[in-house]
Amino acid sequence: MEDLTRLYTTPLPEDSPYVKPFRCHYTQAGKQKDWDMLQVHDSVAIIIFNVSRNVMIFVKQFRPAIYYSCIAQADREADEVDTSKYPASLGITLEMCAGIVDKNKSLHEIAREEVLEECGYDVPISELHKIITYRAGVGVQGSLQTMFYCEVTDDMRTQKGGGVEDEIIEVVEQSIPEVEKWITTPGPHNSPPSCLFAVMWFLLNKAEKFKK
Repeated sequence: MEDLTRLYTTPLPEDSPYVKPFRCHYTQAGKQKDWDMLQVHDSVAIIIFNVSRNVMIFVKQFRPAIYYSCIAQADREADEVDTSKYPASLGITLEMCAGIVDKNKSLHEIAREEVLEECGYDVPISELHKIITYRAGVGVQGSLQTMFYCEVTDDMRTQKGGGVEDEIIEVVEQSIPEVEKWITTPGPHNSPPSCLFAVMWFLLNKAEKFKK
């Protein structure tokens, strides 16, 4: 995961299947305005709690956007980023299991696939409980993310996980005390707001019954 070399940037191709940039023009209160936006896929995220060992399941992976944000502006101008100066660890995040909605399937089905592919747990659709749907962003994109909760056992883990194709994902387990300590540290956390929300939701709604 931290074996990172030859990182550089290029203009976004027009045929990107994930991101469509455009400029919106509109009139508000009689004033002409413009806003630059991105069209992106909706997504799902899943809070996973292993009741066999009372641990929350997270995923860890390298996120280029996080990594790039850590690079000084002057160093971004180079042909390639100096990965000895900026180690890959800067871009490694801790997140909930998640995935984009890019298939003609229900949100429950997509969530089930993501749990199996990323974390290795084979969870029946009936055990995936929808919590909430919210906007994943409000500045340059307004896609929807739907969050689910499921409880799993060790017996439900039928494969290693780690993602599909060229994904490099590590499954991370944290006990409730570890999660409580993590969420109360000031950061900065290499985690998206949805992950922080998910942890707070779990601690508020589920954690008490699993504390010993």
